Amino acid sequence: MAFGKKQVPISSKNSMAARNAHAKAREQFKTYDTSAIQPKASKAPIVICAIVVVAVIVGAFFALRGCTADAETLPEGQEAVVTIQQGQGAKEIANELLEARIIGNADKFVDLVNRNSAAASLIPGTYLFHGGMSQEDVLKALTAGPESTADTVTIPEGLTREGVAQLIQEGTAGRISEGAFLDATADAAVYDGEFALVDGAGDNSLEGFLFPKTYAITATDGAPEVARMMLQQFADETVELDWNYPEERGLTPYEAIILASIVEKEGTPDNFATVASVFYNRLASDRPYLESDATTAYEVGHDPSPEEVHADTPYSTYTNEGLPPTPICNPSLAALKAVCSPEETDYLFFYFDPDGAYSFSETYDEHQAAFS
Repeated sequence: MAFGKKQVPISSKNSMAARNAHAKAREQFKTYDTSAIQPKASKAPIVICAIVVVAVIVGAFFALRGCTADAETLPEGQEAVVTIQQGQGAKEIANELLEARIIGNADKFVDLVNRNSAAASLIPGTYLFHGGMSQEDVLKALTAGPESTADTVTIPEGLTREGVAQLIQEGTAGRISEGAFLDATADAAVYDGEFALVDGAGDNSLEGFLFPKTYAITATDGAPEVARMMLQQFADETVELDWNYPEERGLTPYEAIILASIVEKEGTPDNFATVASVFYNRLASDRPYLESDATTAYEVGHDPSPEEVHADTPYSTYTNEGLPPTPICNPSLAALKAVCSPEETDYLFFYFDPDGAYSFSETYDEHQAAFS
């Protein structure tokens, strides 16, 4: 090779033979099976997509669960008694607390119990809870056990004010005497400014407003505080009642409570709505006498005689048209609902036999036949 002569790479010599050789090679390469030497497609994108989808679904589930609107809970200043039974699990306890409006979300409370591994540490018993407590405070109370500083007193449906006073005295071991409670509930006007519901009662007693419930009475509660507990409970329990029906029939809310107290004494929860219809029909008739023995029984304090029910006294609904002056007991929510939404009937009479079976009649002759 001589110096000074320019070297030309063989590949750059674009001879006819070279072009033919390259063309032939390309044609042959087209027929080769190259799958064995192709790189494998990775499954990683599919796996990643699946993980992302699952994560989105799980996240959405918990987000929706977390966004579920909480129910309204007791406001501060109010109290509720909850009894946890032996053997109840976290979910059952959460439902009890939700019903009593101590917590606003049962699922969140169960989650809290599980996060704290506290399911086995929830102690049965009767608890006094206060409005405004956090779920953490509620859980702490349930794992600490019930306090013994509150007396629990259960007021049954249909009890008179005197009967309530007796139970308060017994339940507080005499700390709140029967006389003190009767004094504290003697004049509804005392609570007029605090509770609009007693406006129509004037200076009558709180008969009718001492709501049947279980109450926790602490050492600092006196008779007026207990009376306020019961008035507040009445207000809370009846807040959704629709008083339109009795008002359309010419009754004030207070008069509707009077009627509910009579329905409570004369009927049973199964037939309150039918009994209410009978009394409404009697009030609307040409002879608007309720003819309820229960009103006279309230006045005389025992099962009345025929002479007593026909005596000319304020609570005789045989000699006086319309309603008696006041409620004759403290009615249940079921009786109040029946008066606000009675059954539509043409019944004017009812009779219940010694076994408690009721029969309803539209005419006096049918009524006579029922017990003859």
